[in-house]
Amino acid sequence: MLKRTAAVVVLALTVLAGCGDAGGEGSSGTGRPGDGTTLTVFAAASLTETFTALGRTFEGAHPGVRVRFQFGGSSTLAQQITQGAPADVFAAASPATMRTVTVAGDASGRPRVFTRNRLVIAVPKGDPGKVAKVGDLGGPGLKVVLCAVQVPCGAAAETALAAARVEVEPVSREKDVKAVLTKVGLGEADAGLVYRTDVKAAGGKITGIEFPEAAKAINDYPIVEVAKAPHSALAKEFIQLVVGEQGRSVLSRAGFEGP
Repeated sequence: MLKRTAAVVVLALTVLAGCGDAGGEGSSGTGRPGDGTTLTVFAAASLTETFTALGRTFEGAHPGVRVRFQFGGSSTLAQQITQGAPADVFAAASPATMRTVTVAGDASGRPRVFTRNRLVIAVPKGDPGKVAKVGDLGGPGLKVVLCAVQVPCGAAAETALAAARVEVEPVSREKDVKAVLTKVGLGEADAGLVYRTDVKAAGGKITGIEFPEAAKAINDYPIVEVAKAPHSALAKEFIQLVVGEQGRSVLSRAGFEGP
């Protein structure tokens, strides 16, 4: 009887030990069987919704693979990559920020432009600041927020405003386009310059006002595999998904333009 009890205890301990391995070293921590491979994608903040959707598609086609995104201002992401942050893919909101990575030798191959985006004026629902055109952004007392100049949306805003011959003194410069959108959405600003796609993603909470000078500052979005990517083969496959028909369809529905 004692021998049988001991055997049962040993068996139970063996099963428990096997269960403990699910969240141990080599697991991504999601609890899915076979996990252990994480593809890391650094991408411009304006790609949040589209890349998240494409990430789910990629995971569905690659059981056991998890796609982890780091979204933010392209200039910040580029700097992190050149400082050694581990990444497999980098998608920037401008060729200028991508050059930071290529010049440093941290890109594998030549970046490919996969989409384009343009600015609109974002105002809170109801437009309390009574903004109708880009010239209104220079009006006295109007609270305007812009992206920091080193970020692609900030550089594009400077170009567009110069083309419109409008001088704006922003109440703040934000780290990325999503931060600008948040301030406008919360009513902390009367207006901001963001991408058309960000207004569309806001789902009616923000109103977008088109202006012709935005055509002078359209941003090209390049994508590249990062040099010494931990998962080079998967990085290439993810890039192919983005630049392929499925990626183009997702981007187009979100309001992006063809390259």
